[in-house]
Amino acid sequence: MTQLELAQNNKISPLMRQAAKKENVDPVYILKKIAEGKIVIPANILHRIKNVCAVGEGLRTKVNVNIGTSTDKSEIQDELKKLAVAIRYGADTIMDLSVGGNLRNIRKKIIRLSAIPVGTVPIYEVAVNQKKNKRDFKDITLDEILKVLYQQAEDGVDFFTIHCGILKEHLKFLRKKVRILDVVSRGGALLASYMMEKNKENPLYEYYDEILKIARKFDVTLSLGDSLRPGSVLDGSDKLQFSELKILGYLARRARNKGVQVMIEGPGHLRLDEIEKNVIMQKKLCDNAPFYVLGPLVTDVAPGYDHITSAIGGAIAASKGADFLCYVTPSEHLRHPSVEDVKEGLIASRIAAHAADIVKGINGAIGWDRAISLARKKRDWKKQIRLSMDPDKARAYRMSSKAELSDVCTMCGDYCSIRLIDNCSKINLRA
Repeated sequence: MTQLELAQNNKISPLMRQAAKKENVDPVYILKKIAEGKIVIPANILHRIKNVCAVGEGLRTKVNVNIGTSTDKSEIQDELKKLAVAIRYGADTIMDLSVGGNLRNIRKKIIRLSAIPVGTVPIYEVAVNQKKNKRDFKDITLDEILKVLYQQAEDGVDFFTIHCGILKEHLKFLRKKVRILDVVSRGGALLASYMMEKNKENPLYEYYDEILKIARKFDVTLSLGDSLRPGSVLDGSDKLQFSELKILGYLARRARNKGVQVMIEGPGHLRLDEIEKNVIMQKKLCDNAPFYVLGPLVTDVAPGYDHITSAIGGAIAASKGADFLCYVTPSEHLRHPSVEDVKEGLIASRIAAHAADIVKGINGAIGWDRAISLARKKRDWKKQIRLSMDPDKARAYRMSSKAELSDVCTMCGDYCSIRLIDNCSKINLRA
């Protein structure tokens, strides 16, 4: 049985116990929320995951890191370095979005080396296969789609992003050019082009039950992709976006009825004042399924700094109830990310997630801040560094500029506020 079916039958699995221990909650809580569709544990039965990841209501906000080759950059060793950095600096899941090179070889290496759940977007491989076979994407067949899905599940992929919510009915709005940026989802654009060319329905929607059979067999969690997510803050919260979200809510219910775990993907680019409304709408339309958001990016004017624009939006979204943040790197919109870009994007997203967890009252969140604050009060530099989100960077900064007094930093030196008050307190105590 899948984790969802086990929970529905009131059976606590080893994975549920591991997740509960990691989250410092009762295993019964994990079971109950999985049964209700409010928590998922992405874990293919063929992938041995050392670091179990539960996503959803009442749990620590999780962070995903995207890696993978492009048509211009297809060195597997580069992507494996990114995987290692992602795991080292606290990623909860990894997504292989490769579209260049030998995709199966790349995927299998990533899965073998990953201690955390691995996700993919199977339609990418379908498109790459078509190109290799010198066939147009519009000529894809159902068998070719299902073959890729089955093979990826057999390889151990833990969660699939499936762009099944964009339908023929949405195309008339796209043709009217009601948006600045029509479709920015790569998977969504591939399927939209197929539907426009062939005048057919989205095959991922039309044959959704076939996808559910594969997902159930291997206990692959479905992440229902938002093909029509806004790619500009001016397109946010429009009819297209919410129309697709309603479809995703319907498909989520169908998945749960078949014993398949499911989460919902969200925007994208959104104004600050629209984020809360989007989270509330998703939870309402999708029966509180875990919400997985890309950012959201709160402004479009900061190429090179979009790890910051997305962290701002991610912190707000998670504090209002989003469960899962997809990181964004500084190179977003500009180039294929480097290893350093991956680290920068991950840390920014983890900061956003933790800031939200303090607001949500997640077990242990504020305790981390308390511990580092007490170390700061004592000017215990070793402990401050050890407790920091990125100890390597904190240590490098500390060592690069040493103050004459060992218990202060070079920002304030002799006039360190904490030291001044501490010394006064000692005098008053003696008096």
